[in-house]
Amino acid sequence: MLRYALKLTRSPSSMERDDVMGLRGAGFGDEDILHIAEVTAYFAYVNRIADGLGVELEF
Repeated sequence: MLRYALKLTRSPSSMERDDVMGLRGAGFGDEDILHIAEVTAYFAYVNRIADGLGVELEF
């Protein structure tokens, strides 16, 4: 799952059917895989919006 999310984050255009098949082979169902992709994409989106607007992190 983490390899999939990392690849989707770093090089989304290189994703292939085999990436999804690897998740299925690890026991994830279609709905699980959808959720993994959605969460990964959501965080990429939010981070790009924050970076694009110059939002600074609060610690």
